[in-house]
Amino acid sequence: MHNICEIDLKSVTKIEGDAALHLEIEDDKVKDVKFQVTESKRFFTQAMRGKPVIGLPQLLARICGTCSNAHIMASIEACEKALNVKATEQTKLLRALTMYALMIRDHALHLYLFVMPDFFGKDSFLELDENDEAQHQLLHDAFEIKAAGNFLAQIIAGRSIHATSPTIGGFLHFPSEQDLKEAVVKLEKIRPAVLRLIDVMKNSSFSLEGDTNFVALETPRFNFLEGDIISTVGERITEAQYREHLERVVIPYSQALGFKYDGQPYMVGALARLNLIKDKLHKNTKKDAASALELFPSKNVFHNNLAQAIEILHSVDDALEILKNTKISPEPIVKFEMPKTDTVGVGVIEAPRGILYHRVHVGTDGKVIDGELVIPTGQNQIILEKNIGKLVEKCLAATALAGSRSGGKKMDKDKITFEIEKLIRAYDPCMSCATHFLKVKWTEK
Repeated sequence: MHNICEIDLKSVTKIEGDAALHLEIEDDKVKDVKFQVTESKRFFTQAMRGKPVIGLPQLLARICGTCSNAHIMASIEACEKALNVKATEQTKLLRALTMYALMIRDHALHLYLFVMPDFFGKDSFLELDENDEAQHQLLHDAFEIKAAGNFLAQIIAGRSIHATSPTIGGFLHFPSEQDLKEAVVKLEKIRPAVLRLIDVMKNSSFSLEGDTNFVALETPRFNFLEGDIISTVGERITEAQYREHLERVVIPYSQALGFKYDGQPYMVGALARLNLIKDKLHKNTKKDAASALELFPSKNVFHNNLAQAIEILHSVDDALEILKNTKISPEPIVKFEMPKTDTVGVGVIEAPRGILYHRVHVGTDGKVIDGELVIPTGQNQIILEKNIGKLVEKCLAATALAGSRSGGKKMDKDKITFEIEKLIRAYDPCMSCATHFLKVKWTEK
């Protein structure tokens, strides 16, 4: 007689859109995993068509209320390549600062509010004990780090979400000298807090290892912007070649597309970046996070959270170097003309959750003919499903062992559900703020 079990997580709260999970288990083996994105089709690729290219970055920023500034940067890069626009050196630095501000704010939001409760057995970050010195410190660290990231984004990009200053050819507004000095003070103040965060993430006991091809953008100063795309199998390609290596996978039970890289599942994100280009980190980051960096390269999916914490430190350190050594002055937008023939531009950057691909096809009238977007979460979906199955089997094996020692065998459903939640949080899908599932419906036959 077969022992058959189905696990249905009908809804996932605190995510960008809706998602669900269905597992089929037979004789302690996972037979099927379906991670379903149930509300993802928002038709942005259709909405792009016919729009003036000059307004495209702001339109595509509306894809996400969390990492909108990443979409702005990717879209600007694609549009500038289509229009043959060359950014000034100051603009490149301002764009790097925009990305650093995003990483500080976004990674802090994820790590403190949605991952940190797991370390203390809490359901919510706000349940941390103010009377416990360590937990009290972490509560205040969270808000100070996030506030510093927000401030840097506001003075450089205009807003922390849906930035108003970055545009094709440069920036529309520039920070005052006083604002820049204040940013330096805020960033220096949060640096000890970021080091505390790294220590917390480094000491995590959460673990799930597997052989995965990691893919990341090798940027010159780990600034999350332009570069070549590399992978753990040793391949190096240009940004324009990236789409040629991706295979779109239609997932019939999900509204989101999945992707394979050269026919195989792969992972993008902070873990991929640390595994492949940790040597590009700021020298101060490498010095003060040396013990944590010894863990990389890593196959442990949960080290994605540690990698995010290290990226916050790098973003602080390199932002401080730019702010202290660069005089930022108003400068005009780089002038450009509309193409005389149809043209295509590709922009690839590293969003907080991994490689973000934008392609735009522009006509001679300056309007978008068509385009394509490849989002990090879609790229991670297939390997996430695979690892959910692996994790559940690991949990079932541990449950069976414990049962044999106690004379009985019982699946701890709540425990397995919690472990699945932690794994999904490790990937930080966008669905960016995935955290806790609603009531889980179990059906045993």
